[in-house]
Amino acid sequence: MAEEEKKIIIQVENVGVSYRRSSNPFSKDKYWALKDISFDVYTGETLGIIGRNGAGKSTLLRLLAEIIEPDKGTIQFESGFRAALLALQVGFSGPLTGRQNIVMSGMLLGVKREVMLKGMDSIIDMSALGEFIEQPVRAYSSGMRARLGFAIAIFSDPDVILLDEVLGVGDAAFKKQSSQLIKEKIHSDKTVILVSHSHTTVRNLCDRAIWIEDGVVVDEGPAKLVAQAYENSFV
Repeated sequence: MAEEEKKIIIQVENVGVSYRRSSNPFSKDKYWALKDISFDVYTGETLGIIGRNGAGKSTLLRLLAEIIEPDKGTIQFESGFRAALLALQVGFSGPLTGRQNIVMSGMLLGVKREVMLKGMDSIIDMSALGEFIEQPVRAYSSGMRARLGFAIAIFSDPDVILLDEVLGVGDAAFKKQSSQLIKEKIHSDKTVILVSHSHTTVRNLCDRAIWIEDGVVVDEGPAKLVAQAYENSFV
């Protein structure tokens, strides 16, 4: 995409997120998962967020999905844009069935109830849950939850797709199906933000990348260059 065609849809400025190390609510001992993160996200780009386990990548995605709020700094979203998080730990309601969760999750993503009901069969087919769709989600395995969450998020067709290591989960058939569908989204006009610790994934799928280490941005730029720098850090 040419530079003049790009439009900023998310601005992250000096963002920090902290967690208490102790269960004591009065404890002042905090761990900063993100310390001072700043970057922009543009329409139609595929942005990779790369880093080791514990670097703060998933915390950043939770911020962008508006699941949590920053303790410092700001995140500004362009009006009218919807984001959906595709992650292993999808926030389903355990006592509700898969079918009921489809409607509830879709509505939380901004999709009308009647639209989710019309798309129910295609979502169930994509999730490959079969008769388990009538069972409470608390009985599902992590793989079943991942498949259902993936199918709902893909169907909801958000403006910004947030991916948290989704390409590496499930059985071989699910990996093939999810990889193909995500690649289709990446090559469309959708904005995709992909979190991964794999430099190969980021190099092959992303336009631009941000390398996060210990809660701060280490490097930012073209995906191939950032992925190479990240790979070299292990040598």
